[in-house]
Amino acid sequence: MSTSKTIKSALISVFNKDGLAPIVQKLNELNVTIYSTGGTEKFIKELGINVVPVEEITSYPSILGGRVKTLHPKVFGGILNRQDHQGDVAEMQEYNIPQLDLVIVDLYPFEKTVASGAPEKDIVEKIDIGGISLIRASAKNFKDTFTVSSMDQYEEFLSILSENKGETSIEQRKKFAAKSFNISSHYDTAIFNYFNEDEVVFKASQQNSKTLRYGENPHQKGYFFGDLDAIFDQVHGKELSYNNLLDLDAAVNLMDEFKDEAPSFAILKHNNACGFAQRENMKQAYVDALAGDPVSAFGGVLIANSEIDAETAREIHKLFCEVVIAPSYSDEALPILKGKKNRIILIQKEVELPNQIVRTSLNGLLVQDKDNITDKLTDLSYATNNKPTESELGDLLFASKLCKNTKSNTIVLVKNKQLLASGAGQTSRVDALNQAIEKAINFGFDLNGAAMASDAFFPFPDCVEIADKAGIKSVIQPGGSIKDQLSIDYCNDNKLSMVMTGTRHFKH
Repeated sequence: MSTSKTIKSALISVFNKDGLAPIVQKLNELNVTIYSTGGTEKFIKELGINVVPVEEITSYPSILGGRVKTLHPKVFGGILNRQDHQGDVAEMQEYNIPQLDLVIVDLYPFEKTVASGAPEKDIVEKIDIGGISLIRASAKNFKDTFTVSSMDQYEEFLSILSENKGETSIEQRKKFAAKSFNISSHYDTAIFNYFNEDEVVFKASQQNSKTLRYGENPHQKGYFFGDLDAIFDQVHGKELSYNNLLDLDAAVNLMDEFKDEAPSFAILKHNNACGFAQRENMKQAYVDALAGDPVSAFGGVLIANSEIDAETAREIHKLFCEVVIAPSYSDEALPILKGKKNRIILIQKEVELPNQIVRTSLNGLLVQDKDNITDKLTDLSYATNNKPTESELGDLLFASKLCKNTKSNTIVLVKNKQLLASGAGQTSRVDALNQAIEKAINFGFDLNGAAMASDAFFPFPDCVEIADKAGIKSVIQPGGSIKDQLSIDYCNDNKLSMVMTGTRHFKH
């Protein structure tokens, strides 16, 4: 038995009519009987094409202000009948049900209505009932029925229609059926997430996808699910890689801590800042950020919190870097940065980032709220007799922001709003501190008067002792250890100042 089917009849019910006209015209050329209702019926009539109102099938008008139009046994019988099933064939004849070979639906724009800030009443009215039922029914019966479930599929469907004169293969029908269930599941997920307040469940659906060159390593496949165009305009360079995207996420979240502050520049490598400085102008911010670790900066990701000008661009151009991110660039800066063929240049847009973090773990997922707490002056408790100066307080809070966005265990050393060094991702806090001190010294920094931040409490006084001997005189940490007093006592005995935030910032 042939699995090919020729479309002889179609039911069309769409919200958005853009791009529909060529399909309707092609169906008319192929002598396909077209059924429709409401605004779609009117649209087809205005094209000068014959259309049969659905009411002629159902013998029932559209009711409840259009809420019920296609929900009828004759409509769904026409879609769901099995053409090779004798019982179905007999019932189709008995109840005078017309065969429907094609269903074209474009659902009410629920997500767009939510995004528009519309009131709940309007949002609820954009929950499609008839449309979602039609595409599920026709997709289920893909052996006999072709389903077009979104206007995004119009072009591909028109090509199939034109090339094969209305004949479709089982492979084509199954492919479009899969698309239909993708559309319906995504639609229902969006509705559930809008309504859900109490149920602890994880439902997510992302329609936008991008196949990457590979994953973290060349032997791994990689994909990005999301809308990069909503966050960045890429104005130059090669395609973003999986690792680029990991670093972009880290860079954007870090610089978000310094939004609307003085010119700030960060250089990241492997998700951690290897250089960061805040200055009166962007060029100096970049120069001082680079000084933090010019070795690690090679091949790094660079981000600024405000416009990059020509002077800054000329300095950046001396460095091999993968990506440069800024909210804007001067007219003179862009041509300079474009001087390297593969350098990725991104303009960052104002967009709200997700408030949940999702990771795979074993045979499931870990989901948590984003760490949205940024330590502020009003959060601090002064644990020691010695109080930090105003300048030291500025450096402590600066260091805390960097610490929060660095892999644990971490220690961050800062002086005059410049990252001197960090110990990132170490298995002990002492190792993290020793790494940071050694690194800072290797790059010629004077640690006398530097500020130190820790992402978690000190279980012993060894860290403050090591810091003191290196010249560090002010410390910020969450506190909360049963042995906090030992660290406090050491600081008091050696004239260090220490403040506690009460908030741990682990970043595993």
